[in-house]
Formats: sequence, structure tokens, C-alpha cells
Amino acid sequence: MTAAASTNEIAAARERIDGVRREVARIYIGSPSAVDTMLVALLARGHALLEGVPGVAKTTLVKAFATAIGCSGRRIQFTPDLLPADITGTYVLSPRDGTFTLRAGPIFANVVLADEINRAPAKTQSALLEAMQERQVTIEGDRFELPLPFLVLATQNPIDLEGTYPLPEAQIDRFLVRVSMGYPTPREEAQMLKTYGVGAPTARPVLDARDVAQLQGIAERVYLEDDLLDYAVAISGFTRAHPKVTLGASPRATLALAQAAKAWAMLGGRPFVAPDDLRAVAESVLAHRLVMTAEAEGEPRARERVVEEALAKVSYRRGMRAI
Repeated sequence: MTAAASTNEIAAARERIDGVRREVARIYIGSPSAVDTMLVALLARGHALLEGVPGVAKTTLVKAFATAIGCSGRRIQFTPDLLPADITGTYVLSPRDGTFTLRAGPIFANVVLADEINRAPAKTQSALLEAMQERQVTIEGDRFELPLPFLVLATQNPIDLEGTYPLPEAQIDRFLVRVSMGYPTPREEAQMLKTYGVGAPTARPVLDARDVAQLQGIAERVYLEDDLLDYAVAISGFTRAHPKVTLGASPRATLALAQAAKAWAMLGGRPFVAPDDLRAVAESVLAHRLVMTAEAEGEPRARERVVEEALAKVSYRRGMRAI
């Protein structure tokens, strides 16, 4: 059995994580919770979906984050005419020797920025499904492993804007967390004007791919007791039985909830998960996965309210036990 992460391991890991926070904060002027949620996705080996109206620095945040963790990165600008092969790559005929060689697509990178992912139709969006779930792609029957760590950071505008396509439910379920980005506060917006008034700052790498893999391994070994697993299952089960929900949280969502709670505990400097860790990540992990009834779809924050109701009505009855 794998040993649980020690307090010293967590403390050393937190120092490196704080370095990423500080570096991203030099570039991105906004709520630190967005950065923390992206760190949860990174540590839990998941993917993050950033949602917000144009101009709230979604792409700026993603680019700064990708640079700060020091991994290879590629950007895909999603457009209505983008094809699946433009993402995964394809075989190209060489006229000189008459053979086919693979022209790898931008998916072959540690960090893939899928910019404005909902500007492309579902067929193109689905080209990411295998990569996000299996960390591999299949091109004309041949399987290719993707470099590890592998992280998709996708941005999207609200689906009611012109020229956008809602993401399929199967793909939404592959995003471990959703980062909802709103307008900055007046103070943050004024700071943004000062920071970018002369010249845009440039992010610097503070980690590398090996560091990220080590941090992910530590997060995986954060202790999570069985009672908290039952608590996570109960929270997901509540969403499935809710009268305003057509499709509740899947078993994959429950697994994501447990993994995200471990990462959140690590961000807090603790080698064990507390009930508050599950509650802290529940909305970002579960809300975007819910499919609401037609009557509830138009209600403001309908999905978030279901998760809030689950946290209010599903109780954790046992206290923390010693490890």
C-alpha cells in the first residue's frame, strides 16, 4: 500500500506551489481563487474550463499559468472551420519518397490552451475527448501517447453569445473543474491599468515537467478517509435525485470531487482531507456537469444553487479521526 503524504512533503510542495501563485499574480490581476482552482486541476491530473465574457483575461491567465509551471505548451484557436485533424494531426504524403509521415498536431504538448473552445462545432470539440480521458490520441488507427503531465486549459464565452456552440455533455464531464470568471473589482481594474499601461509583463517558469509530476504524486497520496468517500458519494447522489436536474453528477464527477479535495487540502498545507475541503471544491467540480430541466435552465445560477442545496442538506456526521 502506498504511504500517505507526510507533513514535510506537503510543506515543501506548498512552497513550490506558492511560487507559481506569485508568478501568475504578477501577470493576472484578478481573484486568486481562479488560480487556486487551476492548481487543483493540475495537481489532480485533471483539466480546467474557464468561462466568462470576452475581455476578462481568460487567455492571459491561462498563458501565464502554463508558462509558470514550466511545461511545453501549445495554443489552439477554435474557429467554426477548425477540423479534428487540425488538433490531433494527420499523416502527410512525402512526394520525394512516396511515404506517409505523421504531422503531429498541437495536442502533443504538456499544456494545451483551447482558446474559445465553444467557437467550434461539436465534431471538432470531440477531438479532445480521447486525449483528455486517456492521455492518448488515435490517428488513422494508430495510437500515440501524449507527453506527461498533460493538461487542457479551455476558455469559453457564455453560450448565448452569437456564433458559439454549447459543449457536449460527454466533453463537459471531462473537465475536472470550471473556473467562472467575472469582472474585476474597481481596485483590481485600476491595478491592471497600471500593470499593462507601459508594457505587458512576461511570466517566467518556476517549475518544470518533473516538478509537476512530483507534485501530482504527492497530491495523490493525501489521506482521504472512508467516511469522506461516503460523503462525496452522498453529495453526488443528491444532485441525481433533485427535481430540477435532468442529468446529475456522474460517477466520474464523484471521483473528480475526491481528487480535487485532495489537491485543495494540499494547497492548504495539510496531508489529509477534511470535510471543508470537499465543500470548498464541490461547486467548481459539480455545477458545470449538471443538466437542468427546461423550466430551471433559465434561472440564474441554477446549477450552483443545486450544489449549494446539496451541501446544506447532506451532512457529514462523523468527526476527523487520527491518521
